Amino acid sequence: MTSARAPARHPRLGLPRRRELLAALIDDFAVVPSDVEELLTGDGFVDAERLAFAKARDIADRHPGATVIGSDTVVFDEERSFGKPDDAVHAMDMWRLLRGRVHEVATSVAVVGPAGERQLTEVAEVELTALSDAQVHAYVASGRPMDKAGGYAIQDEDVPTVASLEGCYCAVMGLPLWATKDLLEASGIACREPSATFPRCAECPSRPA
Repeated sequence: MTSARAPARHPRLGLPRRRELLAALIDDFAVVPSDVEELLTGDGFVDAERLAFAKARDIADRHPGATVIGSDTVVFDEERSFGKPDDAVHAMDMWRLLRGRVHEVATSVAVVGPAGERQLTEVAEVELTALSDAQVHAYVASGRPMDKAGGYAIQDEDVPTVASLEGCYCAVMGLPLWATKDLLEASGIACREPSATFPRCAECPSRPA
């Protein structure tokens, strides 16, 4: 969804799952896809920060006066970064490399607008379930992993994909809500408590004390 005529204080954000998460904080926003190419250098933390800011700046340049949120998630281990799978074979390869092992997930959020530019990054440690090749093949065939960094979604609990998590669940899903709330409120936009929509957020290690 796009809206060039939306009021200037309305943030913009991309991707369906991030829209679902952001709706826990505010009601009125537009979704505008960014044209930024998601190229990875191999440094997951730096890539997430660079791409989140580039996406926010890309949309802000097109919508002067708007408050824009850009976010990017990168899965990485000690050897490589994992973006979104190119195809089913690539998704299977990612799972063979990541399953049964702990890796890191960096999600960066950048806010660009009239109140300035701000950015926060959350890093979580995730262990993927050691699914069999047959289980992974069925999951990949469902199509659900294809637009997800690392080829999995933590919210796909029916599989289940994640064996253990240390860090913010919403960050792994694609938008760390407590960090986003801080950034938006620093930009003058009132937000609801994320735990009012998602009870899990009440126990999030990133929740302010």
